[in-house]
Amino acid sequence: MRKLNKKTFSDLVLENKQELMKDIEAMNRIEERFEKKHEIKVAE
Repeated sequence: MRKLNKKTFSDLVLENKQELMKDIEAMNRIEERFEKKHEIKVAE
């Protein structure tokens, strides 16, 4: 039987960030959402 490598939460977060940085479309969607939220807060 093989020993399972357990990943910590911070490892998973880091891995997810690295995958997002490679995915240009996902980055664009995140930036658009961020800008919309920022515009709403500035308007208040």
